[in-house]
Amino acid sequence: MSELPVVNQPPHRCGALLDHVTRRIRLRSESVLAPLGLRPRHLVALTVLRDLGGCSQQDLAKTLEMDSTNVVGLLNDLESANLVERRRSPEDRRRHIVELTDVGTKQLVKAEFALAGVEDDVLGGLDKDQRETLYNLLYQAAGHAEVAACVESAHIDDC
Repeated sequence: MSELPVVNQPPHRCGALLDHVTRRIRLRSESVLAPLGLRPRHLVALTVLRDLGGCSQQDLAKTLEMDSTNVVGLLNDLESANLVERRRSPEDRRRHIVELTDVGTKQLVKAEFALAGVEDDVLGGLDKDQRETLYNLLYQAAGHAEVAACVESAHIDDC
């Protein structure tokens, strides 16, 4: 069996390592979030809402890159736990504005504290500067467009 030549490829590929680290973080994250009644997708939504000070349900769907039907289910979970509040926009009654409740803010702080322990466990081989470098590189690679889209919409729509 002949091997195909690999031309102009870097000697180290990151995909498999990123997948491995992601899997380790995901499994540990799920185990510390479960006692708080949260799943990773809940945490992402709560974080976005906190960082933006709330936004429209439609903008949240865009930011999370989720189908609007799935966002409704996600928000139903969060609203039933009193973590978020949906209300009609005073400017456009067809739109819902979603904001964290005080309970949601407190639960998010607890979750972030628990997840800091997960990161310490998984990334324990990196010092503070290396972790900051890793964060900056991942943030850059992610394109951070998800939050930017909702921020832009929030300013345009006064969300």
